[in-house]
Amino acid sequence: MRDDTSKAELPWQREPSSRQGSSSSPAETNRNRAEGIFSAQMSSKDFDRLSKFIHDSCGIRLPQAKKTMMEGRLRKRLRALGIESFGKYCEFVFSSDGMESEYIHMIDVVTTNKTDFFREPDHFDYLSGTVLPELLRSRKPGVRKKLNLWSAACSTGEEPYTIAMVLREFGQACPGFDFSILATDISTEVLEKARLGIYEHDRAIPIPMTFRKKYLLKSRQKERGLVRVTPELRNCVEFRRLNFLEKDYGLNDRMDVVFCRNALIYFDRPTQEKIVNRFTQHMVRGGYLFVGHSESLHGMELPLEQTATTVYRKL
Repeated sequence: MRDDTSKAELPWQREPSSRQGSSSSPAETNRNRAEGIFSAQMSSKDFDRLSKFIHDSCGIRLPQAKKTMMEGRLRKRLRALGIESFGKYCEFVFSSDGMESEYIHMIDVVTTNKTDFFREPDHFDYLSGTVLPELLRSRKPGVRKKLNLWSAACSTGEEPYTIAMVLREFGQACPGFDFSILATDISTEVLEKARLGIYEHDRAIPIPMTFRKKYLLKSRQKERGLVRVTPELRNCVEFRRLNFLEKDYGLNDRMDVVFCRNALIYFDRPTQEKIVNRFTQHMVRGGYLFVGHSESLHGMELPLEQTATTVYRKL
């Protein structure tokens, strides 16, 4: 993504001094500024202010233990903007210009985006062996309706492309089977990577070999070690930015299956319950929700029943 913030007038930038006798060259000045950014430390006050804002705006919980992580990641933004301290960065973020131009970049760098193809593979076995047949059996005779699936917090695309592979394979034995996949994430940076569908070869190792031959293309420059998802598979997935705390998700169709795995762990318990309730409002009755193996919905007031490990069906 092009960074337009460098063109904004930053309130702390000053015109270069025109006084005579300055011994610092432009190169030396830039070097000193870079060294200052590298050594910049985030105060507890700045951390508390930023972490509260991130929690209030998108629900992500950043306790004090995450201060070093946030400091390291946001230092990239200081370098990109030429800002020498976290205090001045906060001034910019909370200015009108900063709110408009920097918010998305800040969220991009502080969010964690860990994912793999066929991660937690038993979920995909359950999807093809239980969920899809059950959803088709529940339809009225003669009714052919497209199945809608949603990969929430899709990161760089491995999960929705895995789902697309599974559904295309299932469809080969089920004439007339049709589906759509929506994949969303709060990070615009990972969504751009997901749309491209280009991955290092090692990332594709979890994909079964028969699927690799069908759904991946090798780079002509073998030394680069890259693969790309085929155009046919990429066309199965619509990528879109979405914040779980938005009032309107902009979903026109109810979902038959929702995957939201290993994302809820970044929210506090009340926010988790709020988000999952929002999911259920966009699901058909009898639709399925998959969450991560490290996540639990136990004790929450939800219109769901558990059908397998970390798999739930809407009542």
